Amino acid sequence: MRLTRCLFAGLAVVAAASSFALAGQQDGRLDVYFIDVEGGAATLFVTPAGESLLIDSGYPGYDFRDRDRIVDVAKNHAQIKQIDHALVSHWHLDHYGNHAALTEKIRIGNFWDRGIPATLEEDKNFEERIVAYRAASQNQSKTIKAGDSLPLKSGSTSLAMKVVTASREVIENVGEANPFAKLHETQPVDRSDNAASISLMTSFGRFRFLCCGDLTWNIEAKLVTPNNSLGQVDVFMVTHHGLPNSNNPALVLAIDPVVAIMCNGPTKGGHEQTQQTLRKVKSLKDLYQLHQNVNLAADQQAPAEFIANVGKLGECAGVFVKMSVAADGDSYTVQIGADGKVREYQCRK
Repeated sequence: MRLTRCLFAGLAVVAAASSFALAGQQDGRLDVYFIDVEGGAATLFVTPAGESLLIDSGYPGYDFRDRDRIVDVAKNHAQIKQIDHALVSHWHLDHYGNHAALTEKIRIGNFWDRGIPATLEEDKNFEERIVAYRAASQNQSKTIKAGDSLPLKSGSTSLAMKVVTASREVIENVGEANPFAKLHETQPVDRSDNAASISLMTSFGRFRFLCCGDLTWNIEAKLVTPNNSLGQVDVFMVTHHGLPNSNNPALVLAIDPVVAIMCNGPTKGGHEQTQQTLRKVKSLKDLYQLHQNVNLAADQQAPAEFIANVGKLGECAGVFVKMSVAADGDSYTVQIGADGKVREYQCRK
């Protein structure tokens, strides 16, 4: 067991772990790293073609804590030399705050976002803060909207990444009637930029993965009421760090994930209400958390062996969670840290 100031959840080192440490280009797998930025978000994809995509970039400051964790995962674990695509889900500092600092350590090729607003009502410093992002992207970021797909290379196993929400717009509500639609109770309109989050559905062979940034309750409902336009997924990145103004049960139960991964912090996210919703998911086998919620009892959150980091804010080594999809897209693994136990799951038929 690896001892750090932030006690890594005790997982036995297994020999198979090393076989999943290679970048996608070398083993034909689709690799996804959920990087610990202590309540922000940073998710790194490496495709079988060797292309990389970073969704969000964590908090600035903290002695470059989040920047350095991203660079470490990219260079030392994913074994990539540059980030081909960087996407900003929405304009909150814990999601776009590090792109400028990252470009000092690793090249970023293309920038994607929902369009840069002139002002942001909930952030009086937005006009000043966005200057660094504009500089990093050289004012050349590309705007994407609901229904678009990111231009990623696809090989013998089909790879696609579709935008299902952006700027409060959603894809057409088609599909089978959602039996959980009645669970939606309309909330007051969310005027924050969370509701404008970019959401992505990634497909790789049979494998399907949903990531919705910080999308909130009422926009979530538009995706699945009255019809479930998303279908079911294999893996769900729990929305908005696991906060209760997101993770509408009408959506979470409709997509029926087998695995859920929550990018929460010690005191941010991982909320009891969201934990209760996830427990109602019929197909859910395992929930992984980047952090223990220090305000919840052990039996109110994921079991200890599925929690990457425990302890208070700022006392953590930043252990990541890695998901890796087989080259044929028929199965996938999840592990905590580079040496954690590798758990294998079969994709839906």
